[in-house]
Amino acid sequence: MGQELAGKVAVVTGGAGGIGRATVQLFVVEGAKVVIADRDVAAGEALAARLGDAVVFLETDVADADAVQAAVDRAVDHFGGLHIMFNNAGMSCGAYPQFIDDRLDDFQRVMAVNLYGPMIGTQRAARHMKDHGGGVILTNASIAGMLAGNAMMTYRASKAGLIHFSKSAAIDLAQYGIRVNCIVPGHIRTPLSSFGDGVTDATAARLEAAIDAVYLSNQPLKRRGLPEDVAEVALFLASDRARQVTGIAMPVEAGVTAGDPVNHLQDIFDARVNVLGA
Repeated sequence: MGQELAGKVAVVTGGAGGIGRATVQLFVVEGAKVVIADRDVAAGEALAARLGDAVVFLETDVADADAVQAAVDRAVDHFGGLHIMFNNAGMSCGAYPQFIDDRLDDFQRVMAVNLYGPMIGTQRAARHMKDHGGGVILTNASIAGMLAGNAMMTYRASKAGLIHFSKSAAIDLAQYGIRVNCIVPGHIRTPLSSFGDGVTDATAARLEAAIDAVYLSNQPLKRRGLPEDVAEVALFLASDRARQVTGIAMPVEAGVTAGDPVNHLQDIFDARVNVLGA
């Protein structure tokens, strides 16, 4: 493996777990110094201890503009600069009622984390980058921001707004040599422990298999994505190999947003045969 990010300094919000953790690990392998910015102190400190001097952890709530600024400042003060900002941190809704029954209790928090946080991260990183030769800013959205669907209205709206914001920021910040791109993950596998403390590993595995069947039914590629799959895309977009790429929303979702994978034409032919005969 090469050193795609040798000499680069990155901030990864939500870097202590999931996609963020996979990205931090890959960035370090590729030569970057990384600030892990996350609310999970235990996980963040454990990851920092394992990765050594290439990383530093900072407790960060991306809904707090001062905390985001502190992460940018830590990168500059500790590692000497900031070349890559990955606005990865996000949250889902607490529940998924139908919209007509949704009290929208979590609206402010979801929007603060999923949209305001990346906007602030982009702004504060860009303020440094514009005077230091440019840089790369990534945001992490979701296929829920591209595809309409049932429930999850606040989450869908936050991610749709993030995609549009990222494209607009790419245009606005290009004059400073700053590239802005949005990653759009699909059904990325989560750890078994995400089902809760009271669920045994065996039960969690059965639940995971049942959920896989649902997710894979609308994916042309019948493979569940992993955090490392998203990290690889983040690496490409952060590297000089993508120096001519800005303003895109890059799906990492096994073809979900390409269209319906069900062969409805064959279903129609089969229906005709069933009714009319061969």
